[in-house]
Amino acid sequence: MPKKVLLFTDLGIDDAFALIYAFFHKGVEIVGIVADYGNVSRTNVIRNINYIKYLMGQEKIPVFLGASIPLTGISVQYFPEVHGEVGLGPITPPDIPYPVYPINDIYQIIDENIEDLTIINLGRLSSLATAFIINLEKMKNVKEYICMGGAFFYPGNVTAVAEANFYNDPYAANLILQHAKNLTIIPLNITQRALVTPEMVETIDKFHQKTLDPAGLIIKPMLDFYYKFYTKTNPGIKGSPMHDFMTIWFLLNPEFVSISKVPVKVIPDRGEGFGQSIADFRFEANPDYKMHNVAFQFDYEAFKRSILETLLKKR
Repeated sequence: MPKKVLLFTDLGIDDAFALIYAFFHKGVEIVGIVADYGNVSRTNVIRNINYIKYLMGQEKIPVFLGASIPLTGISVQYFPEVHGEVGLGPITPPDIPYPVYPINDIYQIIDENIEDLTIINLGRLSSLATAFIINLEKMKNVKEYICMGGAFFYPGNVTAVAEANFYNDPYAANLILQHAKNLTIIPLNITQRALVTPEMVETIDKFHQKTLDPAGLIIKPMLDFYYKFYTKTNPGIKGSPMHDFMTIWFLLNPEFVSISKVPVKVIPDRGEGFGQSIADFRFEANPDYKMHNVAFQFDYEAFKRSILETLLKKR
């Protein structure tokens, strides 16, 4: 049976790659998608989701209206040099007018799939935190949560200590850490090493030049754009880090990921530590920290192999 996923996303390039991979993979059933601000505006995220749904023939998957600003009230900044003006690198998708539903409607999706639902959060946690605020008891009944965020004993990508998803709404991140049951955090520690190399991209593109699969054909222009950014900011990097994709990959390949259950916290106080994620490994940990699963290592060869096995096939 495929794993049922309610996906929260601020759909940029690595999110798009994750969504395409999930649609290609027989082990995942996306039961709904919540559109958040983050990599780009919520308006562009909805546009991108609908475009990928169209390319993949997945028009029936419902999309829900997520957050457009963080709980902090701090103004949102976008960085088009990372994900492009719209969020898909050089691609400007058409505006496909599929319906978008209010976020309250996700509770019906949760009720219908409560026995085996995984909620995966790819971006800022503002929408997910809001869902907890509105209906805490229902959200506590969800089987498991996976989120990309944080950096533990590892440099941040916004500040010296903070990763972007936690930094841009640490209030929301802290709320999730306080209340989510069976949460696994996929931090920058491993996502920065989850590289899709140019050689892998070329192999995937050559295959889909033959299949003419429209979703397969957008992978190369997106990842070429993404890789160009990373070669400027991280000279010598061997590929494009698939930060948000690692959540989906972990769901399908947990045997290749090393998990530690540790007490964790996110710093919500303004200052140099704003948005920092902390894991307390002391023998007597701070009792105010909540115990959660944190991924620290993964099998990179298995990662590469599974991407090629999934994307080098006809749908």
